Amino acid sequence: MTDPQFHDVIIIGGGQMGLSLGYYLRRASVDFAILDAEPGPGGSWRHGWDSLRLFSPAGYSSLPGWPMPPPVHPGYPTRNDVLDYLGRYEARYALPVQRPVRVDAVERNADRLDILSGQGRFSARVVVSATGTWSHPYIPDIEGRDLFQGAQIHSAHYVAPDPFAGQTVLVVGGGNSGAQIVAELAPMAHVLWVTTHDPQFLPDDVDGHVLFERAVARMKGPPGDTPVGGIGDIVMVPSVREARARGDLGSVHPFTRMTASGVVWADGSDMAVDAVIWCTGFRPALDHLSGLDVVESDGKVRLEGQQSIKEPRLWLAGYGDWTGPGSATLMGAARTARDLAAGLQKQLSAPAPSS
Repeated sequence: MTDPQFHDVIIIGGGQMGLSLGYYLRRASVDFAILDAEPGPGGSWRHGWDSLRLFSPAGYSSLPGWPMPPPVHPGYPTRNDVLDYLGRYEARYALPVQRPVRVDAVERNADRLDILSGQGRFSARVVVSATGTWSHPYIPDIEGRDLFQGAQIHSAHYVAPDPFAGQTVLVVGGGNSGAQIVAELAPMAHVLWVTTHDPQFLPDDVDGHVLFERAVARMKGPPGDTPVGGIGDIVMVPSVREARARGDLGSVHPFTRMTASGVVWADGSDMAVDAVIWCTGFRPALDHLSGLDVVESDGKVRLEGQQSIKEPRLWLAGYGDWTGPGSATLMGAARTARDLAAGLQKQLSAPAPSS
């Protein structure tokens, strides 16, 4: 067996968080590598639906060092704008990304952590897991879901409305993805938006930048101090505003079970359905850490800051607010990466513990 490739720091995941952290580590002359499972730059943005847009202007959606260029078209940046930016960012700073490398496991090995993949073994003094959530979509365990003979997809795999033209479609989930997909489908399909609670719409002048700042303030503030607006509240992007003007944003409460041909509502009535699109969120993609026994029953890792309490050589970033305020967003990744890079440098410069 060949010797593993060794670095002081290995980042697992080459999306926005991995690149942001790479910027700071490169600037600090740290020996590191980024392992990315995707065939090209862009992380989870490679899988967004065709019409996906940011909630904020380009200037508020930038990684450290180089602001995202304003789009050449009206409105906020599109998915393709983000992909172009991330690819150019990676090249601009000559970040050492190796791809496609899909990490299968992380194991302890004396004073280092070993990383096993189908493309070889790697080893590092410190590992940062930044694999995000896209590859771990969540669908609730609804009675009869396996019996349903229509189409079922998660928003992670939704691409465009055309395949659903003329169909009866349930869009399940009251967040931003649900609102945007309903807005896009409504003109060409019979759509019902299924939400547990009435959707929370933000004022038209509140964009993702304001939403992020409010989320940070809520996390830093004292208990009970809850500024209006959370990451789950719906930003009124143009397509959603247009759907509101058409009267397409009404919602219904959830069905109780599914059948081969559709769903059964709480009042006992049934309804034939062609397709269900699950906009029900994601869970952290942490299967590669199972061998370290650090993932708790809630699917998260107990942290101090971004550092694992059970395995101090492991750090996590980009999975949501529990790994840094807004760390799963473009603008939040930069802030989280700055603090994380400082922590990594401190750990790498500390003297080894005496035996």
